[in-house]
Amino acid sequence: MATKRITDEPAYVLHRYDWSESSLILEVFTRHHGRIALVAKGAKRPSSSFRPILLPLQPLHVSFGGDAEIRTLKGAEWQGGHVMPSGDALLSGYYLNELLLTLLARDDPHPGLFDVYTSVVQVIASRHGEALQSALRAFELLLLREIGLLPLLDAQTMTLLALEREARYSLVPEGGLRQTNAADRASLSGAQWLALQQSLAERAPFTATLRACSEVVTELKPQLRSLLNYHCGVTTLRTRQMMMDLQSL
Repeated sequence: MATKRITDEPAYVLHRYDWSESSLILEVFTRHHGRIALVAKGAKRPSSSFRPILLPLQPLHVSFGGDAEIRTLKGAEWQGGHVMPSGDALLSGYYLNELLLTLLARDDPHPGLFDVYTSVVQVIASRHGEALQSALRAFELLLLREIGLLPLLDAQTMTLLALEREARYSLVPEGGLRQTNAADRASLSGAQWLALQQSLAERAPFTATLRACSEVVTELKPQLRSLLNYHCGVTTLRTRQMMMDLQSL
């Protein structure tokens, strides 16, 4: 049987680790094939064309072949566009990658989510700090929806009762969207949840959800963090812990 070969596939490196003295194993997010594992033979050699470009948060086109669980990288071309982020922006990018590595199954395509990821990486690289938190919240919502872990945001999850526009509701890991008291700071009004639900259904969901998140980013952040930690099976994601450790220095 001929070995299947894929060429010019849009991709980002999510993680890399040593495989031998000269080679790397890559976890890669591709547009049409989802998250895949590749071996980059000789990528650690000084003369390798792979060495300067197999970096996270950099847009690539990759070619690979093989039918095993770990396929072989045949070629990679940097698509340009931005330099490597640094500081908080870089940590935010690593946070996105940790979410994808934890929540996406291998070989499960999510082309729409790939496009959203590309948009968030562009926000990260642009150093627009005021938009970064909104972009992260939008990505979290769209990721959860894509993999079926986000309840509908226009009704109470347990009762299916419609939301009252002035009432307050919280998104909780085991109960979905439920009504809470007005003093709960980690909550949104019914009108705000309805706006988020509508944004997710737009033809350009990232742009619409980014706009909707910008109005509620402070209240939304702890709710999404709890939900993501629950589904990731952790109390705190590694990148989040790293951020807190750095802030305490």
